[in-house]
Amino acid sequence: MASSPKAPADPFDARLVRKLADILTDTGLSEIEVEHGELKIRVAKTLTAAPVAYAAAHAPVAAAPAAAAPAPVQAPAAEAASAKPVSGDAVKSPMVGTVYMAPQPGAEPFIKVGDTVTAGQTLMIVEAMKTMNPIPAPKAGKVVEILVGDGQPVEFGEPLAVIG
Repeated sequence: MASSPKAPADPFDARLVRKLADILTDTGLSEIEVEHGELKIRVAKTLTAAPVAYAAAHAPVAAAPAAAAPAPVQAPAAEAASAKPVSGDAVKSPMVGTVYMAPQPGAEPFIKVGDTVTAGQTLMIVEAMKTMNPIPAPKAGKVVEILVGDGQPVEFGEPLAVIG
C-alpha cells in the first residue's frame, strides 16, 4: 500500500506533546522522552534563575512552534536583574531538583528577605529523587534576596539566595 512510506510522519500528534508537557509540569521533571517504534519525542523545559520568568520556565520546549514563547519574558527579567546590583554571596544549588522554602506545606518558610542567618542554618530544601536535601547557609549574614520560589525546579549551580 502506498501509505506505508508516510507512516513515520503520520504518528506525530500534537496532543501527545501537550500531554507530555503536562506530565513535566505535574512531576517537576525538566525533560521527558518517549519512544514508540520509529517515533521518538523529547519534551524539555527551559529553566531560568529569575523569579519574574518563573511562569515562562514551565513552557515546554519541543518541536512545536509555541516553544519560542519564553524568549520575550526572559529578556526583561535579565535586564531587571542587571539593573539592580545586589551585594553579597550567592548560595547556589548543589543539585538539580525542586526547591521548597518550608519544612512542610503550610509551615513558615525557613528564611525571609531581611532575616539574619548563621553559618550552617537551613535556608531551604532541594528535593532530588524523592530525597529532601537541606541547603545550609555557607556563612553568617543577612538574607539580601531570595531568587527562587517555593516548588520551583532548579538546575545545578543555579543561584538560590544572596547572603550579605
